Amino acid sequence: MERYEFNKESRELLESSVIPFAIYQFIDKRVVALIISNGFCKLFHFKDKSQAYKAMDNNMYCTTYPSDIARISEAAYRFASVGGKYDIVYRTKRADGGDYIMVHAIGEHFTTDTGVKLAQVWYTDECAYYSDDANTDELKRVLKDSIKRGRSMKTGMYDHLTGLPTMTCFFEMAEAGCKRILKDGGIPAILFFDLSGMKSFNRRHGFVEGDNQLIAFARLLERHFTNGNCSRFVQDHFVVYTEKDSVEEKIQAIFDEWKECCHMQALPVRVGVFIKDSNDVDIITASDNAKVASDMIRNTFVSCVRYYNQELQEDMEKRDYIISNIDRAISEKWIKVYYQPIVRAVNGKVCDEEALARWIDPVKGFMSPADFIGVLEEAHLIYKLDLYVVDQIIEKLSVIKEAGLFAVPQSVNLSRSDFEECDIVDEILKRVDKAGIDHSLLTIEITESMVAADFEYMRSQVNRFRELGFQVWMDDFGSGYSSLDVLQDLDLDLIKFDMRFLQQMEDGVNSKVILTELMRMATALGLETVCEGVETKEHVEFLSEIGCCKLQGYYYTKPLPLEQILERYEQGRQIGFENPDETSYYDTLGSINLYDLDWVVGSDSIKADNFFDSIPMVIMELTDDAVRIVRSNSTYKEFSDRSFERNVGKEFEKFNTIPEHHQKNFLSYMIQCANNGGRVSVDERLPNSNTTIHTFMKRVAVNPVRGTKSVAVAVLAVTDDTEGITYASIANSLAGDYFSLYYVNVKTDEYIRYSPDRTNGMADEKQRGKNFFKEGCKESLKLLYKSDRAVFVESFTKDKILKELAEQGRFAMTYRIIKNGKPEYVSMKAMPMSDDTDHIIVGLSNVDSQMKQRETLERLKREQIVSTRLGALVANYICIYTVNLEDETYFEFGLNSGGHNLGFRKEGAGFFNRCLEEGKRIIHKDDYDAFVKAFNKNKILRTIKKDGVYTITYRISMYGKTFLATLRAAIVNESDGDKLIVGLYKEDKIEEENEDL
Repeated sequence: MERYEFNKESRELLESSVIPFAIYQFIDKRVVALIISNGFCKLFHFKDKSQAYKAMDNNMYCTTYPSDIARISEAAYRFASVGGKYDIVYRTKRADGGDYIMVHAIGEHFTTDTGVKLAQVWYTDECAYYSDDANTDELKRVLKDSIKRGRSMKTGMYDHLTGLPTMTCFFEMAEAGCKRILKDGGIPAILFFDLSGMKSFNRRHGFVEGDNQLIAFARLLERHFTNGNCSRFVQDHFVVYTEKDSVEEKIQAIFDEWKECCHMQALPVRVGVFIKDSNDVDIITASDNAKVASDMIRNTFVSCVRYYNQELQEDMEKRDYIISNIDRAISEKWIKVYYQPIVRAVNGKVCDEEALARWIDPVKGFMSPADFIGVLEEAHLIYKLDLYVVDQIIEKLSVIKEAGLFAVPQSVNLSRSDFEECDIVDEILKRVDKAGIDHSLLTIEITESMVAADFEYMRSQVNRFRELGFQVWMDDFGSGYSSLDVLQDLDLDLIKFDMRFLQQMEDGVNSKVILTELMRMATALGLETVCEGVETKEHVEFLSEIGCCKLQGYYYTKPLPLEQILERYEQGRQIGFENPDETSYYDTLGSINLYDLDWVVGSDSIKADNFFDSIPMVIMELTDDAVRIVRSNSTYKEFSDRSFERNVGKEFEKFNTIPEHHQKNFLSYMIQCANNGGRVSVDERLPNSNTTIHTFMKRVAVNPVRGTKSVAVAVLAVTDDTEGITYASIANSLAGDYFSLYYVNVKTDEYIRYSPDRTNGMADEKQRGKNFFKEGCKESLKLLYKSDRAVFVESFTKDKILKELAEQGRFAMTYRIIKNGKPEYVSMKAMPMSDDTDHIIVGLSNVDSQMKQRETLERLKREQIVSTRLGALVANYICIYTVNLEDETYFEFGLNSGGHNLGFRKEGAGFFNRCLEEGKRIIHKDDYDAFVKAFNKNKILRTIKKDGVYTITYRISMYGKTFLATLRAAIVNESDGDKLIVGLYKEDKIEEENEDL
């Protein structure tokens, strides 16, 4: 139908009217504005008529209240196509973007004198619109009720949510519109838009927020293509018809604006494009073809475009074949599972295998995973294939066991669709448990793109697998979707680096730097690593040096079916499976980054000046009599070639074949480190040289099967000693007096405890900890001698130590600890660091022999005085003993004023037992049994506690005479604790001859 044109006079007269109205014509299923009055422009606040006409032609509902669009679009379409009267109330914004107003539109049809049917619609501004239901104005209430009634009416031509034409309405308008474009010399294009991940979005954010996304996308399409050119088909699918020119620019603009509009929540948009360059293809077929093009990129998770072409048609035919035959391919085993080995970098053994599906079809021939994986994912059938692969893995593990080979974990790749179509965790669990397979033998591989599509849901599924004992790996890390946030928030066991890193190594050093840093990051996160695409010896050496745990690629072998793996074993050509009992050992050795010193100093890091000119590092493996290099970085190779007359190689070499100098120095330290564990610092002077090599060693692992031990070694410095003895040598010599040294941070109270080796001066790190003063006091109280505890607690405080260091330059205190049941003297000394105000050194040394020697001298002097005074005052006392109640050690005051000698040692241990033993010799035989019953430590102490003194009288036979003696005991409190004082004196009776003697 041709557009009706008013003559100049009529147009000017109608447009000049102050009454708000417009005259429309229904052309090719579209409503076209022919006349707009001045009153219309004033009512809706258009600056001029050109702006008003443009708005009506492109999208006359662009300012309409969103929930009213479908209702008035439906009413307008029916009025235009069917006839009758147009009478509707709706809400709309003015063109200047002000508040919503309530508009009442009334329209009628009329016929021109030439027989053309037109429609005139008058508009009335009823009032401003407010959403507050408390508004009691009667007119507003009536108008609101009208809106509500209108919204409740069922619409058929316009989508009730977005206000876009429905599919049926769109087909009519698009058919006519495409013909018009072709007639005008243009080429139509049909665009099919698919918002990816709408189901997951609704699950995370709710359906209301999901509807808001659909409405926002509809408004975006309207801005670029107008309302009449767009349609919402179903769910999250939209279709547009437009001219081919500038299609790509408009699509890109939609991608950019959509991302900006929704920020980080924007769903990816997949667009299929069909160029309708003739009328031979109807609009329904054209829309289907555009959808086919969109469906072919379903497995991408970024906004992208795909054009329909003949190749795509052939792909669709193959797609249909795959979908139709997947069940048959599984049942008849057209699909075979191949296994690609994953090799441990440090031992060259197969430690894992990845299961890969290959479709060998009787009709289509060999199909690679790229041919059918995406198709099955799109059709939501991939779960059938993945569960089939799990079944084949279970069968394979049984065959491997029967063949007497080590069974290593098998990894299976899962799809995002697996988790949507079934409870894939439960399905795998049932199969594995039914077969009695250990969960650790099946590894789950997922891609980061799967996780990104619905992070929270996938995190919960990953956690389910790991809680059941399955390892979970992230595949294809670095393939284009990588986000470090995922590694931070997701619990994984391993990340697999995409092969593109190795493919780009030849392009420059950047790829090496990136991969090295990623390996370091993974190690810090406690993740193992695999790198795909290993094809050369250079790849293997580089990845081993930077700490890549496992390697996968054609350098080792291509994927093989089970029968070929067994055949290679029979022929002796197989790489060899790793013993599972050694897995943990090799995990540790493989994870150390030889371009990073974190393994040396824990959380602290030491950087090299040049990234690939770093500190020489090596890992040595030792047996009882041999040593070999497991791994080393390139810097160590250069260093050892330059510094040593002969180097240890990759094969074990006997200790006695190594040059004697290295046996006595470097090797002896390494053996000690391997046997004792811990950390060791070593200074080794090269023979016939003033050069000293300063190294750090740490035992990192012990092989539980073969008993071999691995020691990591870092060369920290090389110095020239021609200027004299080094401060380090002096410090090591002096440190030998201490059994423990503490390096304490006085700001944080963190500390490192070292145990110096008196034999070779090595500082062996034993412990790291926090709260030195608090924990040190707490631990010391467990060992302290009871009498010294109060003084220690009062003295051992951070403030007192720092104060004394500031005033005296040193802090010292001596106290006793209980060791092997006996007290020993310990000296504590604290010294400040000369160039480091944040740290102090605290040393503990054993001064027991010095202190006891001093005590003995002082006691002898003291007791000589006491003995002399007692002898002058107490004539009848034979002897007096002081007894330590804790260990029963004793010392005798030998008075002997009466000339008698009991024959006891002057000092000793086990006082009570010794009294009983010696008593047999001197106590009268008729009194001895009674003495044994009475002279009991516990009985003595109870009596003293009750009466204050213990007394017993018995006869002593000595030198042929018998006399009465009384033993008295009491407790006195001395500076070093309570002591038992025991005295023996003669009764005033005449001595009698002992006839028995």
